[in-house]
Amino acid sequence: MQNPERRYSIGEVSEMLGVTVRTLRVWEDEFKQLKPKRDRVKRRYYLQEDIEIARRIKQLLKGERLSTEGARIRLTQEIHIDGRPRTRQELIDLVDELENDVRALLDRMDKTDELLRRDR
Repeated sequence: MQNPERRYSIGEVSEMLGVTVRTLRVWEDEFKQLKPKRDRVKRRYYLQEDIEIARRIKQLLKGERLSTEGARIRLTQEIHIDGRPRTRQELIDLVDELENDVRALLDRMDKTDELLRRDR
């Protein structure tokens, strides 16, 4: 697990994500959610949370091929609706997990019913 307080330079983040420094600067202008802090000498630094936002922006723009406006809307929705699935596969995985949980609960209820009938 990475230290959430570690500071990363824009160059380090650029290398991590495989995008140019210029691209990160453009994203800062285009996406209000991406706002790296600045130190006393006005150099940008990114925290882990900023890197995750930038990674998501890249996925929306390059992976899902959304327009900048579409990516901006989706990112806003995701940040405001915590825990919302980001992709179709995440949604399918969530539904599968819920289905398994419901089946386990129903099994427990059936066993409890059986025990209660025996005790009568």
